[in-house]
Amino acid sequence: MDDLAFGTRDKRGNWKPSKAIEYPRVFVWPVDFRAILGWVPEYLAPWNFLYAAIGVAFWLWLTPSIETMREFAPGWIAFILSRNIGLVLAFYGWFHFRLYRQKRQGTKFKYNGKWLDTDNPAFLFKNQTVDNMIWTLASGVPVWTAFEVLSLWLFANEYIPYVTWADHPVWIVVLMLLIPLFREVHFYLVHRLIHWPPLYRAVHKLHHNNVNPGPWSGLAMHPVEHLLYFSGVMIHWIVPSNPVHVIFHLVHLGLAPAPGHAGFDKVLTGPEDSDKHFDIHGYSHYLHHKYFECNYSDGALPLDKWFGSFHDGSDESHERMNERFMKTAKRRQEKQAARPARRKG
Repeated sequence: MDDLAFGTRDKRGNWKPSKAIEYPRVFVWPVDFRAILGWVPEYLAPWNFLYAAIGVAFWLWLTPSIETMREFAPGWIAFILSRNIGLVLAFYGWFHFRLYRQKRQGTKFKYNGKWLDTDNPAFLFKNQTVDNMIWTLASGVPVWTAFEVLSLWLFANEYIPYVTWADHPVWIVVLMLLIPLFREVHFYLVHRLIHWPPLYRAVHKLHHNNVNPGPWSGLAMHPVEHLLYFSGVMIHWIVPSNPVHVIFHLVHLGLAPAPGHAGFDKVLTGPEDSDKHFDIHGYSHYLHHKYFECNYSDGALPLDKWFGSFHDGSDESHERMNERFMKTAKRRQEKQAARPARRKG
């Protein structure tokens, strides 16, 4: 498969898709029912279906009984932590091993022509992959597990509204379908918050050290950012839910950053000259890591378009972004210039 049939590569080896990023015609007016019907399979497969399947399997076969979880005990808590660590090692590890260790497709469909840093003082031990794995496994997965354990304990003790499949099958399915959309809204709001300069410098800068991200960069965050990122699952403490919703929600939060930060547009599943592949479409978030102040959210909801921070990868969109930067810089200069004048008055 020739990546130049789908995009262009500059002199530095950076690849960009030829097609500009587009939102599905779902959340538009007037309502386009044909577009909505065409978008449903794309919404479900492959990622949302995969994360939901893992969540359901975890609830059915790899979660202690409700009776066991009524009391906090090291045994079942350690089991859930180990289960989550195993899942992350397998999922993130597959992307990293295939794309960055084996380099099975070289730099085909790789946005940034360079490989991950191995001698950069911005990272722990100067190694980007080691740094990213430490933050993911030592902070990210434990915070994920803490939210899961607390939520399951609340369900087990009936401290939060608990719906069952027998009584509310339709609502359980509807809520499963809505969770990824809620995730987009929550992620956008949290993401804008941590780009506030004081929080960015203290917290979010750690994640943005990954200008050229790899799979393990996805959950490589400051512990405060992990708390904010996974906090969206607390919606199930208010909205009547089933434990499977919490597990699916957290699996989605925990796994989605891997393909989103893989650094490739497509992953080849056969030989380099084969057409066998699956799409990641991570270019939108790659542009966020490259330019910082754009594309705060990904998915179907056009939040960045509505709030003026969308970059579709085109030259025109890049010019609009630069104009926005210039206006912001000018406003800051004007504010700084006005401060001494006010003091003199």
